[in-house]
Amino acid sequence: MVEDGGEEEAEGESGEMPAAAAPLQRCNGFLPGKEAAGGGRAAPAGGGEQPAPAAPEAEAMLAAGGGRPEARLETRLSRRRLAVLAVFSCYSLVNAFQWIQYSILSNVFAGFYGVSFTEIDWLSMVYMVAYVPLILPATWLLDARGLRLTALLGAGLNALGAWLKCGSLAPRRYPLTLAAQAVCAVAQVFILGLPSRIASVWFGPTEVSTACAVAVLGNQLGTAIGFLLPPVLVPNTPNDIDLMAHNIGIMFYGTAIVSTLLFFLTGVVFEEKPKYPPSHSQAVLQTKPPEDYSYKQSIINLFKNIPFILLLISYGIMTGAFYSVSTLLNQMIVTHYAGEEVNAGRIGLTLVVAGMVGSIICGLWLDYTKTYKQTTLIVYILSFIGLLVFTFTLDLGYLIVVFVTGGVLGFFMTGYLPLGFEFAVEITYPESEGTSSGLLNASAQIFGIVFTLVQGKLTTDYSPRAGNIFLCAWIFVGIILTALIKSDLRRHNVNSGIMNLDVKAVPVDSPVEPESTLKIQSAL
Repeated sequence: MVEDGGEEEAEGESGEMPAAAAPLQRCNGFLPGKEAAGGGRAAPAGGGEQPAPAAPEAEAMLAAGGGRPEARLETRLSRRRLAVLAVFSCYSLVNAFQWIQYSILSNVFAGFYGVSFTEIDWLSMVYMVAYVPLILPATWLLDARGLRLTALLGAGLNALGAWLKCGSLAPRRYPLTLAAQAVCAVAQVFILGLPSRIASVWFGPTEVSTACAVAVLGNQLGTAIGFLLPPVLVPNTPNDIDLMAHNIGIMFYGTAIVSTLLFFLTGVVFEEKPKYPPSHSQAVLQTKPPEDYSYKQSIINLFKNIPFILLLISYGIMTGAFYSVSTLLNQMIVTHYAGEEVNAGRIGLTLVVAGMVGSIICGLWLDYTKTYKQTTLIVYILSFIGLLVFTFTLDLGYLIVVFVTGGVLGFFMTGYLPLGFEFAVEITYPESEGTSSGLLNASAQIFGIVFTLVQGKLTTDYSPRAGNIFLCAWIFVGIILTALIKSDLRRHNVNSGIMNLDVKAVPVDSPVEPESTLKIQSAL
C-alpha cells in the first residue's frame, strides 16, 4: 500500500498484550520515575508497592512486537529513505575528500606553503584532534535536537570550510588553510556518527546493515577520490608557483561549489524520521517521550557495558591504523619509488575502492547471517595478515605488487568500518546509535593521532617498514580484544521477537528498587 505522503507499507505485526504493565525504568538512557510527569503512573514516593495501571508507552512497546488489533503499531518503509541515504553519502564523501586532499600531495603543499611535512600532516590530524573533545556535545545534539539539525550542521560547516580554503591560495597562508581545515574537521564530528542512526531510523531489519555499509561507503569513496583526483589536478610544479596556485584553486573552488549544493539538498531531503517506524526495535524506542531521555545515563550505561568497551578499543585500533596508513601513504610510496606521486594516489584509490567492495559485501553478509562477532573477528585477522604482506613487499621495487597488496589490505581494513558500527548497535541496544557510533569514532581519532605521530616518526627516522610493524603489533592486540567480546545481539532479538526484556519499576524519589520485575516478551 502506498500513501500520499510517499510511505510504502512493508510489514505489520500482531500478538498478545498483557492487561497491565508497570512503568519502564530503562530504555535508551531514559530515567526512572519520569513516568509520573506523564500522568502519575509511577508509584508514590515513600509508599509501598501498589498495582500500576497499564502505561501507554509500555502498551505501545508490547504492541510493537505483538498486541491487540486495536493497539497494533504499524511498521512501514519510506521511499524517502533512499534519498536521505544518497544525500548523506554525498556530503560525507566531500568531507572525506577534504580530509585527504593535503596528505596525498604532502610534498606539493609543503613546497607551496613553505612548511615541513609534519605541518602538512597536521592538516589531516586536525580532523582527529577536533573530533575527540567535540564528540560528546555532538552526540548530545543528535539525541536532543535530532537527525535533521545534525545533518544540516555537518553539511553547512563542510561548505563553509571549503569556501575558506579558497582564501588560502597563496604561499605563506598556511594558517588560513589550517583554520579552514579545522572547520571541515568540526563538520566531520556531525557526520561520522550518522551512518548507524540513519540506517536504524529509516531502514528495515533486513536492510539495516547494508544501509549502514552504504552510508559508510560514501566516506570511503570520498577518501578514494581524494587519493585519485588531487595528484591529477595539482601536478608538482615547484618552478612555477603561480601555476601551482591556479591548479590548487581549481580543486578548492570545485569542492566549495559541490559542498554548497549538497548543503541545500540536505535541507530539502532530510526529515527527522519517517511517518511510521521501519522495524520493531525502532517502534519500541519511539514509544518513550523525549523528555524522559537522559544523555548522561546513556553514556553511563555504555561504559558499564564490557563487550562495548572491548569493541571501543579494538575498533579504535583498526580504524586508527587505517587513518595512519592513509595519511602517510604518500611518504611511504615516494620513499621507495621517487617521483611516483600520481601512482601513490592510485594505490590509495585501489586501497579504498577495494574497501568499499568489502564494506558492501560485509553489510550484505550481516543482513543475511547476523554473524556479527564471527565476521568482525575474521575480517580483523585478515586485515592483520594483509598489513604484514603489504609491509614486507613494499620495498621490492615492483609497483604492481604494491597495488595488489594495497588492494587486499584495503578490502579488509576498510571493510571493517561498518562492521564495527553495526556490532556496537547490536550489543548496546536500546542505547542511542549516534552515541555508540560517536564513541567508536572518538576512539578511532585518538588512536589515529597517536599512530600517525608514532608511525610518521618511525617512517622518517628509520623506514616505512618500522612504522608498519608498529601498526601490526597493535592490530594483533585488537584481534585478542575482539575475540573476548560477548556477542549479545539485542536489537536482532527484538526484531526477531525472541527477547525477554527485564524491566524494573522504580517509585519516584524512592531509594530502594522494588523486587518485582516485569518480563515483556515480544512475539511475532
